[in-house]
Amino acid sequence: MASATLAISSSVCRLTQKQSSFPLSLSKNSFISLSTPPPSSPLFSQRLDFRPVISNRPAFPCIPKFSESVVPVVESDSPVIESEPESVSEAAQLVQATASIPKREEIFAVVMVGSRQYIVFPGRWIYTQRLKGANVNDKVVLNKVLLVGTKTAAYIGKPVVTNAAVHAVVEEQLLDKKVIVFKYKKKKNYRRNIGHRQPITRIRITGITGYEDYQASTLF
Repeated sequence: MASATLAISSSVCRLTQKQSSFPLSLSKNSFISLSTPPPSSPLFSQRLDFRPVISNRPAFPCIPKFSESVVPVVESDSPVIESEPESVSEAAQLVQATASIPKREEIFAVVMVGSRQYIVFPGRWIYTQRLKGANVNDKVVLNKVLLVGTKTAAYIGKPVVTNAAVHAVVEEQLLDKKVIVFKYKKKKNYRRNIGHRQPITRIRITGITGYEDYQASTLF
C-alpha cells in the first residue's frame, strides 16, 4: 500500500513538471480538453498521462441576432398614404366666434333678503327665505344691496348702496330638509318628536345694476 501511494505522488510531480514545460499555442476559438484514460490496475501504479487535445469548436455556441421564426419585413415601393391634417379654417372660425362674444364683467354683491345676507353672482342661483306672493318665473328686484365689488373698485354702502339693485328670477318654491325637534322631560314620561321643514325659494341672479353713480373705493 505504501508503494502505491509513493508511485502516485511521483507521477503527480512528473505531471506538474511536464505541464509547466509544455508550450501551448491556441487560437481564439479553441479550448483545451484534458482526457484521463482509465487506470489499468486498481493500485494506480501506471503513470498518468494527460495529453492536451486542441479543438476548433468554439467554447460558446453562436446565437443568431434574430430567430428563424421572425418573418423579415419586406419593403415595398408603394407609397404610404398618410391622413391629411384637419383644416385650420374651422379652428380659426371657432376662435373668432368665441372672441366675438362679449365677456361678462366679474362682479358680485352682498344683498339682504329678510334678516339674512347673501353673496350673489350674476348667472348663479341661491336659496333664500320664502318670498311671499312670488310665483315661478316671476321677476324680482332686491333693493337692499350692502356692497358691490368689481375687479378694480368696491362700492361699500352706508348702510346700503343707493340706487343699486339685484335682479333675479324665481325658479322654484320648495321646502327645506326636515329638522327633528325632540323634547324630553325626565321623570315625567314626557316625549315629543316633531319634524319641521322650512319653506324656501330658489332664485337665479340675472344682473346687478345702478351702482355706477355711487362713490367707489379704489382697490389699487
